[in-house]
Amino acid sequence: MTLLDLSDYDVPGRGRGLVDVFRRGFLLRLLVRKGTATRYRNSVLGWTWSYVKPASQFLVYYFVMGIILGLHGDVQNFPIYLFSGVVIINLFNEAFGNATSAIVDNGSLVRKIYLPREMFPVASIIVALIHFLPQVAILLAVCLAVGWTPTLMGLVAVLAGAVLVVAFALGMGLFFAGINVRFRDAQNFVEIIRMFSTWTSPVLYVWPLVQAALPSWAFHIFMCNPLTIAVELFHVGFWGATTTDSHGLPPHFAVYSAVAVFITVVMLVVGQFAFRRFERSFAQDL
Repeated sequence: MTLLDLSDYDVPGRGRGLVDVFRRGFLLRLLVRKGTATRYRNSVLGWTWSYVKPASQFLVYYFVMGIILGLHGDVQNFPIYLFSGVVIINLFNEAFGNATSAIVDNGSLVRKIYLPREMFPVASIIVALIHFLPQVAILLAVCLAVGWTPTLMGLVAVLAGAVLVVAFALGMGLFFAGINVRFRDAQNFVEIIRMFSTWTSPVLYVWPLVQAALPSWAFHIFMCNPLTIAVELFHVGFWGATTTDSHGLPPHFAVYSAVAVFITVVMLVVGQFAFRRFERSFAQDL
């Protein structure tokens, strides 16, 4: 029987999940620096791709939805409406995709040393946030050019939308990151979710069209989607302040938002639980 006081020591290989990530800020900063440094390594355009890719995506959507299908006719400042939705959905898609592949991409580190495994998905989401900033800068420049005046409510809406998306992407990313180590076809399922994220949120269309097309129960489900709430919050913060003909928020938006927050919290808990179940065999599966 040992007489040593072991109360200050942790059990090797088992931590406290996300709590341990932020207790090791230095390691987290190193992973973030690694992620940003290697993203465009050996690339001619480098960080310029952070502007080129969303701009190209916006032009394709605007050409198809705005010009060919003519959906911009009833929406004042449709380019701002479209781009504000594209920006926040791009954040989710990149953060979710990065987090899902974070463990597999860092397999050599996971096999050799122990550190909180959640640190890899969290760092990958922070990298996605960093690449999200240039897109927001473009959106701000366009809004200012058409006379956008920031308001406290608008800024709070934008911040709330970004936090909701990051938290939801983290929960989803933790869930699929753990599964992806054991079953690599989880990555294909993630790609399907990312594709649906754009089309099942009011990015390319306005919510009144959905309300008119769906029965009330289906519209309620549509509005409780955390991504739908985040997109509408970005519309409030950017597009709504540039138009006098806004369709406004849906009725019961506060209730929908509360349900979306609840779904996000549940997803975080479920994601953390699933991740910790799978992390026991990460080294063997990798």
